[in-house]
Amino acid sequence: MKSTKPHIPNDNMFKLLRMGQTQEFNALRQQGKSCELKGTDLRGSDLRGLDASGLDMSNCYLRQSDLRGVDFSETNLHGASIHNAQIGGTFFPRELSSSEIRLSFELGTRMRYRA
Repeated sequence: MKSTKPHIPNDNMFKLLRMGQTQEFNALRQQGKSCELKGTDLRGSDLRGLDASGLDMSNCYLRQSDLRGVDFSETNLHGASIHNAQIGGTFFPRELSSSEIRLSFELGTRMRYRA
């Protein structure tokens, strides 16, 4: 069985996100650089200002992260967990029901997309 334990890659763009440097991360993406975020550990990160459009953040661990105002409407968050994250003003993908978001926020469950 494949492990779903979150990991911390040795990637400079990932490190920018872990340090809350979203503007620098966004600028590098605009220059055409990419970063593999699937299954990563971003717990406690300040992601305000992140341009999340088109990112694959499936199975990410976002516990206690600051996600306020982030537009995730075009981001893959399937399997991600947002336990106790700050989510005021966050725009989630249409495929996530409000109950999935609430359960993940309150209990740390992984969010599942509706079929």
